[in-house]
Amino acid sequence: MFTDYAKILVKSGDGGDGAISFRREKYVAAGGPDGGDGGKGGDVYFIVDKDINTLVDFRYKKKFKAENGKNGEANHRYGRSGEDLYIKVPIGTIIKDAETGKILADLSEKEQVEKIFPGGRGGKGNSHFATSTRQAPRFSQGGEKGIEKEIVLELKLLADVGLIGFPNVGKSTFLSVVTSATPKIADYHFTTLEPNLGVVKSEYGDSFVIADIPGIIEGASEGTGLGLQFLRHIERTRLLLHVIDVSGIEGRNPVQDFIVLLILLLVVLLIL
Repeated sequence: MFTDYAKILVKSGDGGDGAISFRREKYVAAGGPDGGDGGKGGDVYFIVDKDINTLVDFRYKKKFKAENGKNGEANHRYGRSGEDLYIKVPIGTIIKDAETGKILADLSEKEQVEKIFPGGRGGKGNSHFATSTRQAPRFSQGGEKGIEKEIVLELKLLADVGLIGFPNVGKSTFLSVVTSATPKIADYHFTTLEPNLGVVKSEYGDSFVIADIPGIIEGASEGTGLGLQFLRHIERTRLLLHVIDVSGIEGRNPVQDFIVLLILLLVVLLIL
């Protein structure tokens, strides 16, 4: 199943607490404070993985959390930092704050890595709070909490050519002829319910990617039919190829279809 949208909960690690401790040595009746600092919480990263093509994995796992930092210890020993969390996504993934809609990262390059949320700072141990008038502080600093947010993942296909047109005009057939892709083909509307990708290889060794976008109908920009669910994919194609049925088998006017597609694209580009 092709999945191009997901909403998940992500949290960076909390910082560890600073320690409250005092030196305990032989022949030292009252040693000074020696509480160590807490470790830093783990950061949250998103990384592009070339072997992933959809966001389907996020349908089953919705919560992601980096490791917390460990608490400080006696004898000025620092707590261990929490392990960073790396979340793998396909190229073309946009990460947004679910509440504000702000774009946090746009992963559009191979092997791109972006830190989304830093982990919390570790708290200071009581050894930091000793002064000439307060030589035995019995308190320390707590670790800083990590950042927890609900975020939205949107996948926009990165293709060189996008095939657009009304349902059942031959886009999938065209894709199957010029590439090795095997999309579902049938004589009824909306056979293609998800984008299909194919690679065209030339005799000179060059190649480019074609995306078959599901059939557009009038009103798609307002959510009619498949709506904006797949129209987002046309934004990143370098070239849009209009596929129009000039035979008029279904009683359509090819010139009118072309005009409607142009108007629809203008509306969609303004929205996206």
